[in-house]
Amino acid sequence: MADTTQWEGSDKYLCDKDLAQAFHIARVLGMPLLIEGEPGTGKTELPLQYARDLNLDLFVYPVGSKSTVEQFVARFDHVKYLRDSQIEVLNAQREEKGLESKLSTGGRSTDRLSDYVQMGPAAKAYSTPNSVLLIDEIDKAPREFPNDLLYALSHRKFIMPESGEIIETTELDMPAIVITSNREQELPTAFKGRCVYHYIAFPSPEIMRDIVRKHYPKTDDNIVSEAISIFYQLRQLGLERAPSTRELLNWLKYMQSFSKKETIERIKKLDGLGALIKNHDDVRRVQRNLKEDLSRPGGATRY
Repeated sequence: MADTTQWEGSDKYLCDKDLAQAFHIARVLGMPLLIEGEPGTGKTELPLQYARDLNLDLFVYPVGSKSTVEQFVARFDHVKYLRDSQIEVLNAQREEKGLESKLSTGGRSTDRLSDYVQMGPAAKAYSTPNSVLLIDEIDKAPREFPNDLLYALSHRKFIMPESGEIIETTELDMPAIVITSNREQELPTAFKGRCVYHYIAFPSPEIMRDIVRKHYPKTDDNIVSEAISIFYQLRQLGLERAPSTRELLNWLKYMQSFSKKETIERIKKLDGLGALIKNHDDVRRVQRNLKEDLSRPGGATRY
C-alpha cells in the first residue's frame, strides 16, 4: 500500500504547507500531482527528496521535444525479436544436421512476446507498489504526449505493445506521481483534470533564508543576509530571466570557497555573476547597474 502520511519535507528540502497538502491529497486520491512554477523553485526536487527521505524506488522520465508514450511506458524490441527468430531457424537447421551446439538467444523465446518488451519508467513504477514517478517538464513534450496519457491516468493501467500484457495498479498501490511544468506551453484541460494541481509561488526572502539554511546550515548569517538581499534586488530589475533559487544556491556554494571577509566583498561586487545570470542582455544590464552603484559614495551595492 502506498504511503499516504503527510510528508512535510526533509533535512534537505523545505516543503511549505500548501505544497505538502497538495502532495498529500494526490497520494490519498491516487492521482498525479501537477506542479507548475518558475524554473528553479524546487518542483523537481520534491519527488527526488521524498523518495530519498523514505528510501522509496524512484523512476524518472525527463521530457523532451521528441518524447513519446512508447519511451515513457514501454516499447517492443522488433530488432531483437527478428534476430532471435533467425537464430531459432538456424538452430533448427543445425539440429537437423546433427549438430549439438546451438546459438544463444539469452534465454528469450519468440513464443513469449513479453521477452521483447522493454519497460519504461511508467511501466516500472506501476509494477512497483509504493514507488515514486517523476515526469519532469512535461510542457516540453509534443501536444499529443499528455493527451496519450489520459487513459493510463484514468484507468491506472498500461497495455504492453505487441504482447498485450496489462500492467496495472490500484488506487492504494498507485505510485506517487509528480509532474512538473514551467508553463512553456499550456497543457490540455482534460489532462489537468486528471491531476491534483499546485502552483509554487516564488519564495519570500524569509522562506528563502530557510531554504538556504537547509543546504548550508553553517554559512555565516551576514553572508546569507547579504546574498539574499542582493539576489532579490536582482530579481526586481525586470530581467528577461531572473535568477532562481537554484542559481542562488550555486552562487553561495561558490562563495564558500573564500574567507568570510572576502566573501562579503565578493558578494557586494557580484563576483561569479555567471552563476546567477544566464542571459547576455541581463548580464549587461546588471553590470551597468553595478557600475553606476559603485560610483556612488560608499559604493554599496543596492539596486
